[in-house]
Amino acid sequence: MEIIFRNPEYLWFLVSIILLVIVHIFTLKHVKRKALKFANFDAISRVTGKQILSQNTVMLSLRIFTLIFATLALAGITITYIGNSNEFSFVLAIDASSSMTAEDFEPSRLEAAKLEAISFVNSLSSETSLGVISFSGTSFIEQDITTDLGKVKEKISKIEIKKVGGTDLGEAIITSTNLLTNEEKSKVIILLTDGRSNIGIDPREAVGYAIKTETLIYTIGMATIEGGTLPETKEKIRLSLDEDTLKTISFNTGGEYFRATDEISLKEAYRKISKSTAELLTIDLTLLFMTIALLLLFLEWALLNTKYRTIP
Repeated sequence: MEIIFRNPEYLWFLVSIILLVIVHIFTLKHVKRKALKFANFDAISRVTGKQILSQNTVMLSLRIFTLIFATLALAGITITYIGNSNEFSFVLAIDASSSMTAEDFEPSRLEAAKLEAISFVNSLSSETSLGVISFSGTSFIEQDITTDLGKVKEKISKIEIKKVGGTDLGEAIITSTNLLTNEEKSKVIILLTDGRSNIGIDPREAVGYAIKTETLIYTIGMATIEGGTLPETKEKIRLSLDEDTLKTISFNTGGEYFRATDEISLKEAYRKISKSTAELLTIDLTLLFMTIALLLLFLEWALLNTKYRTIP
């Protein structure tokens, strides 16, 4: 569970609590001096309930709590937590860099990734919203968010290796997040890659953006320990998977990281995601806290005109 503020700049108003206490102390001294000039202490005792020179700590506490609740309401206080839901909007982000032609998966990393992505789509309900991007040194929107799963599978099957060099995980996350911006369901990105981010946007910045938009990211690291051979050059590529970054991406957004070392573990990763019911839920406390502040303000007014009224 996490507490976030949509307008954190308003939290500076909490500093005024110090000023409130100072004003209260000076006001109390003034009231005391005024009370000592009043000769009929029996009358004072009857009015104040035998607490002639009250410290008015109750009133101070009410004012402090009123200020706190009003400030938190203005700051847009929201609680986020992981709950359960069956409604999701997905974006499949598939690495299409040149290393995905490696043949340590049958018939290649990319083809195996596409095959299991299509199987994943087949496991979803017909009401699921889904989009697809491919990425290398930049990102390509293959399919906008749609509930036409047939069209989604067609677009996945047509993904090809991109000629743009490098791997930009940061841009892939931001592009995927933007596709999900207007979705009202729980938003999930499934990011599959066989490498590490070596160009473009820092993945940490992209993760911050995904968190602000309440988007979960599941990451799949796809590569065998032995590596694979590129079909065109017959060059043997070694493992370059940055598992630490992928784990950080998934952990910080409330998702999960999966390591796929063969076709079976890749299928299992997609299966676990399809069965997952995790959702980033939010509770907006703005209205509640503003209501409490108004009630405390009304209570203060009532006490000032009854028990704690000031004698002229």
